[in-house]
Amino acid sequence: MSNQNPTETDKPLECDMMVIGAGMAGMAAALFAAHRGLTTVLVGESSEVIFASGLLDLLGVHPVAAQKAWDDPWAALASLRRDEPEHPYARIPDEDIHSAFGQVTDFLAEAGLPYTLGGDRNRRLLTSLGTEKISYALPRTMDAGPEALADRGACLIMDIRGLKGFSARQIAFARKADWPGIRPVRIAFPGTEKQAEVYTEPLARALEVEAQRETFAAVLDPHVRDVDFVGMPAVLGIYRCSEVMAHLEARLGVRLFEIPSFPPCIPGLRLKEAFEQYLPRRGVRMITGRRVLSARFEGREGFFFEVGASDVQLRVRSRATVLASGRFLGGGLRSDRQRVRETLFGLPVHQPTGRAEWHRRRFLNPAGHPLNRAGLAVDDGFRPLDTNGRAAHPALFAAGTILSHQDWMRSKCGSGLAMASAYAAVKAFCEAGIGGAG
Repeated sequence: MSNQNPTETDKPLECDMMVIGAGMAGMAAALFAAHRGLTTVLVGESSEVIFASGLLDLLGVHPVAAQKAWDDPWAALASLRRDEPEHPYARIPDEDIHSAFGQVTDFLAEAGLPYTLGGDRNRRLLTSLGTEKISYALPRTMDAGPEALADRGACLIMDIRGLKGFSARQIAFARKADWPGIRPVRIAFPGTEKQAEVYTEPLARALEVEAQRETFAAVLDPHVRDVDFVGMPAVLGIYRCSEVMAHLEARLGVRLFEIPSFPPCIPGLRLKEAFEQYLPRRGVRMITGRRVLSARFEGREGFFFEVGASDVQLRVRSRATVLASGRFLGGGLRSDRQRVRETLFGLPVHQPTGRAEWHRRRFLNPAGHPLNRAGLAVDDGFRPLDTNGRAAHPALFAAGTILSHQDWMRSKCGSGLAMASAYAAVKAFCEAGIGGAG
């Protein structure tokens, strides 16, 4: 099915599974549903994936209040399950998390965006602040970063004149005490010498042209003759990043690695493009730039939706739904002066009893704020609970950051939680006897 913006029709579109939300959880849910043979429709007004760093975290920190970082994410998961039995991860076995990561990274590799999984270890890499970040699955364009950090040998950090938010001098200064072999350089990107400001997307697109890469390499070549690694902003192409990196590494004779920076950034754009271009090839109907205007249960038969920008342009009837609409940024949750509300089905939101309990007195409280853990409570099949503590509907599921009892940002588990909960939701639907073949 092609990716297209629909026009209003009287006959509803029929599908097995409706996925609401175009972030990582929604994209992963659509992928897993298609993999199991379900006819799938995904609706998303905009994709939060573009704000992703490109890293696929599993679990890096637990407990959050103690800021304990883990090199072994699977041991961290075991500890989290003991300490927080209501956390969404506590409902998902390790083998399902492995399957979720495997299916997503296999899909991304087919889309020309290969990743390296950490196996039984997290990996440490540089950030654009010069600090260290723990993650589990890295795009191949960042793969040499952990090696350079562990080696602490001769390493050049390169930035580009006019590119905001990335300073090689800042990174080198932050690391000079423990990494004497690191040094910065600033270059003018070919063709931008007279520009006061440059942006990552045009630079990345330019490097997809072989002649531009040759010119870029010629500018960089005098600076790299005595180094083993070169760290740089994430501009090594969008659709052909493996080819771009391989060409430049061969031309320069060094290992290159991109350094994740503040969103929105190119690695997030690569993820968005990979999902939006290749999910339709798996049979997913992608309805982008639109949102669900209304939703209703149709008994045990499923759901009925009206979809559009402001007016109804398409109606969809589905047997199951995965609600992956995110939190406040994605529009899945909304707050007023009294409480937090789920915006589509009016589902009850697990939250502090009063607004005065939403936040701690310290803005940078190490444990975070209680509001960070607000969201939908679910059963073991990831079905949201009603006010009586029972599943609101046998075929309604929730996945991603909309889930309660978790603080994905401080735990460093955002992408992993999104993918694993999406996998668990689709699996629960199929194993209930109303899904497709596994």
